[in-house]
Amino acid sequence: MSGAFSFGILSVDPGSAARRGRITTPHGTIETPAFMPVGTAGTVKGMTPEDLESLGFEIVLGNTYHLALRPGEEVVRRLGGLHRFMGWERAILTDSGGFQVLSLADLRTITDEGVGFRSHLDGSLLSMTPERSMQIQASLGSDIVMALDDCPALPSPRLRILEAVRRTSLWARRSREALLGPGQALFGIVQGGDDPGLREQSVEEITALGFDGYAIGGVSVGESADLSREVVALTAPRLPPDRPRYLMGMGTPADLVEMVALGCDLFDCVLPTRNARNGTLFTSTGRLSIKRSEFAADPRPVDGECSCPVCRRFSRAYLRHLYVAGEILSMRLNTLHNLHQYADLMRRARAAIEAGRYAEFLSERSARWTDRRREAETARPADGRQDCGGGDRMI
Repeated sequence: MSGAFSFGILSVDPGSAARRGRITTPHGTIETPAFMPVGTAGTVKGMTPEDLESLGFEIVLGNTYHLALRPGEEVVRRLGGLHRFMGWERAILTDSGGFQVLSLADLRTITDEGVGFRSHLDGSLLSMTPERSMQIQASLGSDIVMALDDCPALPSPRLRILEAVRRTSLWARRSREALLGPGQALFGIVQGGDDPGLREQSVEEITALGFDGYAIGGVSVGESADLSREVVALTAPRLPPDRPRYLMGMGTPADLVEMVALGCDLFDCVLPTRNARNGTLFTSTGRLSIKRSEFAADPRPVDGECSCPVCRRFSRAYLRHLYVAGEILSMRLNTLHNLHQYADLMRRARAAIEAGRYAEFLSERSARWTDRRREAETARPADGRQDCGGGDRMI
């Protein structure tokens, strides 16, 4: 491992594969399992660094592709690196740009050399090779750097997944050989789609290179929730137990508690922040669409069990008013609430692992969310429409 980076397991739940760990970086420690809010362009939308710190987050995620386009990594480097640029003194993980291979499929060409993008901003050309991705991330100065990978959608033909596994291993070796910045740790990414044999092949090839941590990529890219669980259940236990395991791009609170039980340590997803802007709030029993007319005069907080600043002060009626009126404060308050829900869920998960009762915690949470889903199905309008925000991945 990098000299400034370390990972240790503090406890393991006896009834599951859940791990309680601690990552040490040049910008502080990360208690795991942990959720990383997504700050694609150097900001978690609507949140200040003080907001994120007060919620208890110890790491955020930035995106190499987006920051390279705007404002440009040289601007960030000259201004002291991404930590100073965005005023965030805790840890940062930067995605390599590999997810844009999938999300910007109509704007890119891909070969073994790398990826050529047409900027989604102005159509200009951007070349992303493993070496270029490492160079950009070194300029950004993030604590954890991701190797460039080839992420196919699901479903995809087996030949496409095989190609992605081969190319991901090729790019991982080149990423491993590139120069990083001082104190930066490098994570490799496992691909393989929904093919068990190719997943195992990718694990063998990527772990043989000796990264500081390992990510499970290529999930939550179009497959069902059951298939996602199968892929993670196959992959996670095959990763080195003494390295952090990062599950990329998942997901809902229910996803998180299930994936912690399978042995994953780090998570990211835009779901809590994007859905907040769309008026969908997470609660201890499920989702709540604050835009619904039934909340127009509701004096209750969003969640009576929630201790966030929003639930302590504001009513559902007020939050609905802000959303319907298009007030900027709506997005900010909704985001505060949702991120608090995710941070609190991870705190409770860590405590359950420490107490040796994570399997019980998972069962309790799943029962709560299942009961709420049943209630929602009963109350759904006759035409079957649901009033909820959408989108759980970044471009």
